[in-house]
Amino acid sequence: MKVLVVGSGGREHALAWKIRQSPRLTQLWIAPGNAGTAQEGENVPIAVDDIAGLVAFAKKQKVDLVVVGPEVPLTLGLVDALAKEKIRAFGPSKAAAQLEGSKIFCKLLLRQADVPTADYQVFRDADSAMRYVKARYPNEKEKTPLVVKADGLASGKGVIVCSRREDALDAIDRIGRKNEFGKAGAQMVIEERLEGPEVSVLAITDGKTILTLPPAQDHKAAYDGDTGPNTGGMGAYSPTPVITQELIETIEDQILVPSIHTMKRNRKPFRGVLYAGLMLTQTGPKVLEYNVRFGDPECQPLLMRLQSDLLDILEATVDGRLNEIDPPVWDPRPAICVVMASQGYPGEYENGRPIRGLDIAAQMPDVKVFHAGTTLVDGQVVTNGGRVLGVTALGSSLADAKLQAYTAVQAIRWPGAWCRKDISDKAVQYTMNNVV
Repeated sequence: MKVLVVGSGGREHALAWKIRQSPRLTQLWIAPGNAGTAQEGENVPIAVDDIAGLVAFAKKQKVDLVVVGPEVPLTLGLVDALAKEKIRAFGPSKAAAQLEGSKIFCKLLLRQADVPTADYQVFRDADSAMRYVKARYPNEKEKTPLVVKADGLASGKGVIVCSRREDALDAIDRIGRKNEFGKAGAQMVIEERLEGPEVSVLAITDGKTILTLPPAQDHKAAYDGDTGPNTGGMGAYSPTPVITQELIETIEDQILVPSIHTMKRNRKPFRGVLYAGLMLTQTGPKVLEYNVRFGDPECQPLLMRLQSDLLDILEATVDGRLNEIDPPVWDPRPAICVVMASQGYPGEYENGRPIRGLDIAAQMPDVKVFHAGTTLVDGQVVTNGGRVLGVTALGSSLADAKLQAYTAVQAIRWPGAWCRKDISDKAVQYTMNNVV
């Protein structure tokens, strides 16, 4: 079976790595890929937003299945364009991808489906948004528990969590006046800030059957203790002890099922990965956002734990027969992914720094280094992005997986490399606090 994976990040390296393990695979391409994906298949220099180029390549090579990693080509309609050429693709249509492409679309869908989420208001300009905040919080020193979001895609950075009125007004100014997030900020959502543990629940669905994956926990904030600016994700672990099987069933019944059914009723059937970013509030789980693809870096620990053939699952989803395949088998051991980033990220950073120690980390048991922002220059792996590597490890416990991952991290070096030191600590603490 010939497969094309679209994307160049750690998620796409993980997908390519897992797909390569299928005995049914005959040829694997990654567009555009990175230095890591070049070890799994053949990189093709086609950008993820070059829809015509991707379709032409898939048609020429007679690709049997296209697996779309990032959100941008999904929101641009890559799956629809491939379908016109009768090429199967894993991922939602352009209409269904609005769940991630527009926070306003998502909020309206959640309201229609009666899915619990934060109260919100929509604004088309900065002036009206500022008037709203000033009227709601007339006292400048009063706490302002708000979240200001750019409506469109902003690489995971268009969400600004605010504690003071000054923070909220500054966020509105950045999104609506300074156009920090470009067209993504043409409209904005202001919503109440929810409190509680934040978790990610991903489900694969063919529009009829829902296959909920083991829960994962992302770390969005840049620095230890969940401080600093938001990033694309600085690490993740799976499973997360805060989510019980009972809670999974509640999330399926109250959130996933009604959302997918409402999409179907609205003639925007959803196929692919539905990623629910959730806050576990005192009144139950509430949706923070939906993504329409595997999370990055949540994908890395999830696929480290998957023991079944990923290609079988992806193909069954595309063909609408998820109910016909055996449930996936998961390694019972937890997995942790630690993201190593370039100095300056999530702000400005330099590319082209040579990376040392990858060969040492590769020899460590139960460790896989997934490349995110890398490229090859004269045979040398160099940095080519803000998030550079996702060092992922399995362990007999969360503490053991963490030790294994950070031991591998210590073996890898380049000028300015850094990472959070506390990935999975909140899970270990939760486990300790809840031991009977």
